Amino acid sequence: MKRIACGLIALCLIPLGLVHAQGLTIDEVKGRIFDAKMLKQTFVNGLKFCNELNGNNFYFPPRDRVLDLDEYHRSLESLARQQVFNPERHKPWTEEDATDRWEQVKRQATKDKENCQLVASLPDLEKQLADMEKKAAEAAPDKKN
Repeated sequence: MKRIACGLIALCLIPLGLVHAQGLTIDEVKGRIFDAKMLKQTFVNGLKFCNELNGNNFYFPPRDRVLDLDEYHRSLESLARQQVFNPERHKPWTEEDATDRWEQVKRQATKDKENCQLVASLPDLEKQLADMEKKAAEAAPDKKN
């Protein structure tokens, strides 16, 4: 008798786990849609350069343009060699400053590429969400009765 009761409980819990997992997936898609919509507003100037933001370039907001990573790296090395004044640090550029800034712009290039990909995926995400919500509604028992 205990074995039958445990089996019935287990069978009842399996669908709850699937509904819970599906809810997380829907929430994740909703989160990505929210992120993409926010990026459309906050990264609006950079979005026009998405065809260039491939991980080898990054968007430079102060000049509203895209800069090549390799060229930027050479410029940083030159600034450090010549010990040009660094206005951010209020002292001449050092190798350490150049390395820090290099790492920062490499991360920025990756982030810009990911931002463009996320915004580009917005229509697909919205379609995916609609399909998931439709399937969830069809799978849910009729609550009118």
